[in-house]
Amino acid sequence: MNDAQVPMFPMARAEGCPFGPAPELSGLAERVSRVRLWDGSTPWLVTRYADVRALLVDPRVGVDVAQPGFPHTNAVSKARDAQMKTLMQMDAPEHTAQRRLLTPEFTSKKIEALRPGIQRIVDELVDALLAGPKPVDLVAALALPVPSQVICELLGVPYADRDFFQEVARTLVMDESDPLRAMAASEELNAYLAELVVAKEAEPGEDLLSKLAVEQYRTGAMTRREIAVLGQLLLVAGHDTTASMIALGTVSLLAHPEQFRAVRDSDDPALVANAVEELLRYLSITHTEARRVAREDLEIGGQTIRAGEGIIAVKSTANRDSTAFPDPDALDVRRKARHHIAFGHGAHHCLGHALARAELQVVYGTLYRRIPTLELAVPLEQLVFKQDAVFYGVRELPVTW
Repeated sequence: MNDAQVPMFPMARAEGCPFGPAPELSGLAERVSRVRLWDGSTPWLVTRYADVRALLVDPRVGVDVAQPGFPHTNAVSKARDAQMKTLMQMDAPEHTAQRRLLTPEFTSKKIEALRPGIQRIVDELVDALLAGPKPVDLVAALALPVPSQVICELLGVPYADRDFFQEVARTLVMDESDPLRAMAASEELNAYLAELVVAKEAEPGEDLLSKLAVEQYRTGAMTRREIAVLGQLLLVAGHDTTASMIALGTVSLLAHPEQFRAVRDSDDPALVANAVEELLRYLSITHTEARRVAREDLEIGGQTIRAGEGIIAVKSTANRDSTAFPDPDALDVRRKARHHIAFGHGAHHCLGHALARAELQVVYGTLYRRIPTLELAVPLEQLVFKQDAVFYGVRELPVTW
């Protein structure tokens, strides 16, 4: 393949088939090959399930964004990575130490204790849906508020300030945003969170920021900015990803009526949990995929990758690999799909996976049961999908019943 034939990445999903990987990726799904990014760089693309899983646990690759070959998928990403280093841009031992601070707050036991609160939030929002006018935008009325309220309660961020941090999140996760504007918004959020850390150190509560303020800021182990940067990552990633999955998962089920009825009519929590895993696999919403850089020479999929070269591990194609998931393009909520890699794999496996699963299980297990005649208020082809965002989804979701 000569330079002129190297495809651009990321690629748009098909308008007529918005739930699957970009069509251009299908031709790259059987080999490790090059793609071209916005800045002209040409990292390697790894697409097969076994190769992606192997890559994500390989100690010879890392996430050091300062390496010249690291694949920045847009200008905002590159500017953000240069300005502040989060858990996602850390390798061991730095990553291990910071993640260890957070892991106790995201255990399955801790998250299960949050489930009644998640259920309360969802019930109240569905009550408001049923009492209000229709059609309604499900993104604004449910998909965004659920994870926003949950992460605010967990972190100790006032939900009343949601318009502020949601706008910052929109600025940071859109590929076409102006880097200077995005970084200014990010720094404004950091300053807000840093002030919150100081306030919580003086009067701590039961939330995560209070714990970090007392155990890390008060002791001098972390600065307030370091805690703010960590808080920003949790706040932004903790609501935007799940909001996208709530809305896009609902669209997917409504587009597959038999699958929708299976979830709606079931009183078995195991089936709802299965549906969550299958939708995570089927949709794979991280549009910019998992990015790494080789720390030393390695071979993967029969291709030699040299030290310093960038690598993009494509979870969306890996989750549609027929060697791991028979009939992978079919949506089957009864499929055993827990081995998907929508949350990543290895040391950087998503810290909040248990929280996201709990939120999705409560939403999918409540919304369709309480509004059994839920349907799209516009044709599927009229929905606008977020092709230019880090996390794929729909901008608005008009529904009625």
